Amino acid sequence: MDFSWSKEQKQLLDAVQRFASQQLTRDLIEGDRHDQFDHAGWKKCGEFGIQGLPVPTEFGGLAADPLTTVGALEKLGYACKDNGLVFSINAHLWTVVMPVITAGTPAQKQKYLPGLSDGSIVGANAMSEPNFGSDAFNLGTTARRDGDKYILNGSKTWVTNAPVADLFAVYATVDKSKGPHGVTAFLVPKDSPGLVIGPRIEKMGLRTSPMSEVFFQDCPIPVENRLGDEGSGSILFTRSMTWERGCILAGAVGSQQRSLERSIRHANTRKQSGQSIGKFQHVAGKIVDMKMRLDSSRHFLYHGAWMRSMGKAGFIEAAMAKLHISDSWVKSCEDAIQIHGASGYTVEYELERELRDAIGSRIYSGTSEIQKNLIASLLGL
Repeated sequence: MDFSWSKEQKQLLDAVQRFASQQLTRDLIEGDRHDQFDHAGWKKCGEFGIQGLPVPTEFGGLAADPLTTVGALEKLGYACKDNGLVFSINAHLWTVVMPVITAGTPAQKQKYLPGLSDGSIVGANAMSEPNFGSDAFNLGTTARRDGDKYILNGSKTWVTNAPVADLFAVYATVDKSKGPHGVTAFLVPKDSPGLVIGPRIEKMGLRTSPMSEVFFQDCPIPVENRLGDEGSGSILFTRSMTWERGCILAGAVGSQQRSLERSIRHANTRKQSGQSIGKFQHVAGKIVDMKMRLDSSRHFLYHGAWMRSMGKAGFIEAAMAKLHISDSWVKSCEDAIQIHGASGYTVEYELERELRDAIGSRIYSGTSEIQKNLIASLLGL
């Protein structure tokens, strides 16, 4: 495995970091306080090419391989402090863009991928339901075939980007008796009759990434908007979740890098008892732990992406990356706050927001406990 960057890759990664540090600089204290999604930032990212990283060039994307893509998203997470925006972009990429790339018809790709790539279309994934949670394929939302259309009825929750979305990837069952084999995916525009967006869900962290419930009340969807074959939704969702688990925390690796550098600067400049606090063993030990977590997180991220670049499924690698990076991110945020002392506990220093944002990573895309169950099953347990 060679994780060194070519000249072209390095130019792209440097450009992403430069773009984010110069263009994605809004006041996040206010943005977080008022749950403000950065529409302007989203469009800037689209114009730069972030949402089009894995999209073929014929549809307006950059056609970046998986390793280059996570490297770029890591740089985005390093230079952009808006973890909510980065999270929304990842949710859009792995649960809407990637399914269209892998299962979309030529007409669907031509219709949706250019807008999904350039920032003019915001995607949202509607899978989780109020009564089932991690039991993902036990769906209550139904899709009844009626001539040249399907009629959707049901509700979804925890739908990231829903309040600002233009296009939903919706999973429903065409035959509940078939279990996972009845699950089918659909592309549903926001203006579809019978689609209702609920009020925003107020969250502990990632407050700049909007989320809400979505309801379908006799919502007619043309057959040509079915994504893949009838009954193939469970396979499509599993594949998209593997992409998401393996890649969604690329930005968190960048965030860990930023926190480490900031903590080192503070430890070298903050004086106590006539010397910098970095000379104290407990402070130095926390910084060493942060470095260890950063490097191991980066390895898990890159190794999983390399596996997908080699055409391998990478199920266990994706779950391990999700489990390890989320835990590392939370622990390093806690250490950064402790190193900064009372100042780290204040809103002004913005470290408390990093921790609130990080905690969610142990829950979304499958909880840490679910990742352990998945890894154990893949080990034959």
